[in-house]
Amino acid sequence: MSPHAIIIGAGIVGLSTACSLARAGVRVSVLERGSPGRESSWAGAGILSSLLPWDYPEAVQRLVEEGRRLWPIWADDIWRHTGIDPEYRVSGMLALGVPAADRALEWCRVQGWLGHSGQEIPPCIQSAVSPEVLACDERSAAHVWLPEVAQLRNPRLVRGMASLAETLGVRIHAEQARISLRLRNDRITHVLAGQEELACTHVVICAGAWSAEVLEELGVSVPIKPIRGQILLFRDAPGRLPCIVYRQGKYLVPRADGHILAGSTLEDVGFDKATTGAAYAELRRFAWETLSWLRGIEPIRHWSGLRPGSGGNVPIIARHPTIGNLYLNGGHYRYGVTMAPASADRLTHLLLEQEAGNGMSDYAWRSH
Repeated sequence: MSPHAIIIGAGIVGLSTACSLARAGVRVSVLERGSPGRESSWAGAGILSSLLPWDYPEAVQRLVEEGRRLWPIWADDIWRHTGIDPEYRVSGMLALGVPAADRALEWCRVQGWLGHSGQEIPPCIQSAVSPEVLACDERSAAHVWLPEVAQLRNPRLVRGMASLAETLGVRIHAEQARISLRLRNDRITHVLAGQEELACTHVVICAGAWSAEVLEELGVSVPIKPIRGQILLFRDAPGRLPCIVYRQGKYLVPRADGHILAGSTLEDVGFDKATTGAAYAELRRFAWETLSWLRGIEPIRHWSGLRPGSGGNVPIIARHPTIGNLYLNGGHYRYGVTMAPASADRLTHLLLEQEAGNGMSDYAWRSH
């Protein structure tokens, strides 16, 4: 019988890891305490890029680049095998008021990205943003246009990924309020899910912001903690905003049907998922200032999610140093969707004791 891997967590990282392992011939079960993909994977904006990629360390950008290359293939697989369109599209990103824009453009040149500034930014892109914002931000820094940045629509993506996993033979056990690991002689032998005890060959923790809690019963600590992000949703005419807009740490993301996401906060408040009036006012003000034609249009929805925060946005993709069949694929912080296919492939190679790719020491198991 083929090895049996149990994945704990059915977010985008857990589901993509399940698909990757299943394609490699591994029998896979996924355990999820709630509904698949309904935590930070559902709540995010789906920007397939780090925000200002030249500001991130190589360990982050390595996975981002691999993810960017893989997502068109994965998105096509989801659509073809499930009929669910995750809305992968290349919309580009306009970054307003970028300090040291010359350094940013040089980074783009070296890394093979298309990057433009000044008069090279198409007028139709510049005209979507409030003229006063363009003028104000330009006085202190330049605007950078990144035409190759793509996006996915998170709710459709996680629904499609769960469906794809099931077509590959993955068993998803949702609404498992109690998940417990059984350790014997430095190996996990069984995972308890509700009243069912599942024997396993490998266990992969992909529980996002809850990964540290899952591991705590084993006396294992990892530097992953919840960081709340709040987002507003506006509704407008399709095509009014042609691209993603980044400004002063926040972003606006247009969907094909005219919805626009405005996000996102970064709040260290533990596992509190409540939305707040202060964040609502802050994000609405940002959206109205950046897009003058949006002023007066009230958001139609406000939600939050808990990111798996980690130092420097660098995830852990590793086997535990002493528990031989325990793995962690977590701590992706802001870029779980972007990095998911690359992280899944690397974890699969690691579990099957194959070459896992360059720089794996950067993603080694870390404790507090």
